[in-house]
Amino acid sequence: MFAGEGGPERTNRRFHYVSLAMPAKRLSTAFDSVTLYGNDPDYRPDIYGKIGNSGVSICCLDDAKKLYSGFNLIDPKTSVSMTINGPAPMLLAYFMNVAIDQQCEFFIKKNGLEDEVKAKIKSLYASVEAPAYQGSLPKGNDGLGLMLLGVTGDQLLPKEVYEKIKAETLTQVRGTVQADILKEDQAQNTCIFSTEFALRLMGDVQQYFIDQKVRNFYSVSISGYHIAEAGANPITQLAFTLSNGFTYVEYYLSRGMDINEFAPNLSFFFSNGIDPEYAVIGRVARRIWAKAMKNKYGANSRSQMLKYHIQTSGRSLHAQEIDFNDIRTTLQALYAIYDNCNSLHTNAYDEAITTPTEESVRRAMAIQLIINKELGLAKNENPLQGSFIIEELTDLVEAAVLTEFDRITERGGVLGAMETMYQRGKIQEESLYYETLKHTGEYPIIGVNTFLSSKGSPTIIPQEVIRATTEEKSIRLLCSETYMPLPGKESRCTVE
Repeated sequence: MFAGEGGPERTNRRFHYVSLAMPAKRLSTAFDSVTLYGNDPDYRPDIYGKIGNSGVSICCLDDAKKLYSGFNLIDPKTSVSMTINGPAPMLLAYFMNVAIDQQCEFFIKKNGLEDEVKAKIKSLYASVEAPAYQGSLPKGNDGLGLMLLGVTGDQLLPKEVYEKIKAETLTQVRGTVQADILKEDQAQNTCIFSTEFALRLMGDVQQYFIDQKVRNFYSVSISGYHIAEAGANPITQLAFTLSNGFTYVEYYLSRGMDINEFAPNLSFFFSNGIDPEYAVIGRVARRIWAKAMKNKYGANSRSQMLKYHIQTSGRSLHAQEIDFNDIRTTLQALYAIYDNCNSLHTNAYDEAITTPTEESVRRAMAIQLIINKELGLAKNENPLQGSFIIEELTDLVEAAVLTEFDRITERGGVLGAMETMYQRGKIQEESLYYETLKHTGEYPIIGVNTFLSSKGSPTIIPQEVIRATTEEKSIRLLCSETYMPLPGKESRCTVE
C-alpha cells in the first residue's frame, strides 16, 4: 500500500483507507524530495514548493508518530517499508523510536499510569503548545502512538523498564528501509553523503541489527528498479543489482560480521517491464544468489533465500492513450506473480502525467486484487515452471548476467567500475538506444508510435492534478499550470 502526500496526518489517513478490511497491514512509505535529501521544510524557494509533493514530509520524530499512528508496529501482520536512501539511518531511527514509544504507551495503559504520564507531559509543555494530531482520526485509527507526542518513553518510565521494552520491540518490529547507496550513485542520485561514508552508515546499521537481534527488518533493499527507470535493460538491471548486493556482502564480511547474521536482513527490489526477460528475473536472481551464498560463502539455507519486491515499470507508462497503461501494468503484474515475487506494487495508469488520483490508484490496486482473488491460474504456485520458454529464458538470462559480472570484475569490481562511471555510462547508452527505437518505431508501443487513434493519440492533459497544500485537507488544483505560491502570494489556480 504505497502512499505519501502532504503532511503525516494526510498520509496516515490514506494508509488507514487503503488497509481497511485487509487482514495484514503492509504499508510502503513515499517521502517527498525535501525529506529524501535530508532537508527540513523551509520557506527557502528551492524547498517550499516541494514540501509534501509526491511524498510525505517527515522531519522529526513526532511526524513519524503521526504517520504510523493507529498501526501496532510489532504486530506480526504489520510491516512498513520506507523508500529512503541518503538519510535512511535517520528515518530508520525515527521509525524504531515510534515502535518503542508505542509499546511504552501499551505499558502505561496496562499499568494505569495514564494520569501520571499526562500530568508530566503537561508540565513539560507548560509554556508552549504541545504537539497534536491535526484534524480528526480516520476510521481504523485508535490513536495508538499519539499519547507520547512531544516526549519519548525514556522520559516517562524507569530506565530498566524502558530498556526492557526497547529490547523486546527491536526483536519484533517488521519492515524494510531502502538505504541502497550504490544504486543512488549509479542511477537515482539522491546522495547527501559520500559513497564511502554512506557505506559505513549502512554497516553501522547492520551491526546494530545484529547486536540488538533485529531479525525481521531488512536493513537494505538492494534496488534495481531505479537502475531500470534510468534506462537500463533487464539484463543490466539484474546484473548491476546483484553485483551491488554482493558488494554489500563483501563489505559487511570485511567488518567481521557473520554471513548468516546479516544475509537474512538483505532484500531486493526489481522493475518488471514487458520484455520477455522480465518473466524470469526473480528466478534467475534467486538461482545466482543461492549458488553464491552456498558455494562461495558457506551460508545456511535461510541466508540462501532471496526475498524481492517488484514494481511494475514506470518507464513503460505513456502520456498518450493513458488508458492502455493499465493493460501494460496488468501484464507486468502477471509476470511478477507467476514468478513468485514476495511483494508487488502496481503503478497507476496516470503516473505519466500526474501524481496518481484516487480513481487511478483504486484501479491499480484492483489489478492485484483481481489477479490474486479471481484469476484461477494464479492460485497455483509457479504455474509456468517447467515450460520450455521459461526454462530456456532462465538459462539465457543467467548466462548474460554472469557475462556482465565479468565486465564489472575487469573494471575492479562494483566500486572500481563506479570510479570510471561504467554503470552510469552503460545505463545512459541503453536509455538512448531504447528511446531511439521508440522514436523510429522499431520498438512498437501501441497508441504511442503505432496504431494511433483517429486524433493521432495526442498527449493527455490531466483534468485533475494532485498536489500537497499548506492545509491538511485535500485540495484539488483544477488548472493545467499549477505551482505552490509563497506565503502571502495568491495562487493563479482555482480551488475546489
